[in-house]
Amino acid sequence: RTLEIDMAPTLVASRIALHLAGRRSPEAALLSPVQTYSSRFGAAGSSPEGAAAPAVWQSQSRGPGLKGIDPTLVISRVVMMILIGFASSTAANAQSVALAGMLGSKALLVVDGSTPKTVAAGETHQGVKVISTNGDQAIIEQSGKRITLRVGDAPVAMGSGEGGAKGNRIVLVAGSGGHFMTAGQVNGKAAQFMVDTGATSIAMSYLDAERTGINFKGGQPIQLSTANGVTQGFRVKLASVRIGDVEVYDVDAVVTPQAMPFMLLGNSFLTRFKMTQENDQMTLVKRY
Repeated sequence: RTLEIDMAPTLVASRIALHLAGRRSPEAALLSPVQTYSSRFGAAGSSPEGAAAPAVWQSQSRGPGLKGIDPTLVISRVVMMILIGFASSTAANAQSVALAGMLGSKALLVVDGSTPKTVAAGETHQGVKVISTNGDQAIIEQSGKRITLRVGDAPVAMGSGEGGAKGNRIVLVAGSGGHFMTAGQVNGKAAQFMVDTGATSIAMSYLDAERTGINFKGGQPIQLSTANGVTQGFRVKLASVRIGDVEVYDVDAVVTPQAMPFMLLGNSFLTRFKMTQENDQMTLVKRY
């Protein structure tokens, strides 16, 4: 029989237990599942224990019997190896992907919060392949899984059935002019940020606020000084701000009528992180 490595652990244990209970000899009961598991993972296995254990059990099975080996121990070791392999595969494959925009017929992809990349149909970026584009939509594929992305939608997790794990670390690299730019999301909508340690809070234009669904006119009216004089803005609370797989909640922001090419990532977001900078790399580690 074939032991499927993507079964639930309890199902794996139950099926191996049936092998043990339903055959006359313990040798026959152990040899089939162990050999099947070994062939599925390869000779090296996913861990030193995973590689060595099948050989030891098989060599002992050639003797008169498997006296002294507890069948429950065999079951637990096989299940443990399966879990290790599954966890490693999930961690390696899970990616956050968003469609930041369209450039002609090319998709502007944001993978794991990195700088947007234009990708044409048939091309692959960081393991994500664009199958086709149409208007403000793109069909992408990773590891045989296809989904449709739309401009402005929240990022999706590729390669993870649970939506991906939440992280606590952001690494940014300075672009031209020494500015730290990054793609992200505000209230689940795509956004482009520039880090500004001199800004008290996140700042955005009326247009960006409308695009991300923020009812800024229901916020607190404030007076803002601009190059064109004093104007009225609004102080609001953002439900969530996300960069890559790091997300924080209830973040203060200011909405201004002045047009802006990007949102300013100010201290209402930055002070929640421990910030370190070395040459052209900035690292933010979440504190709370």
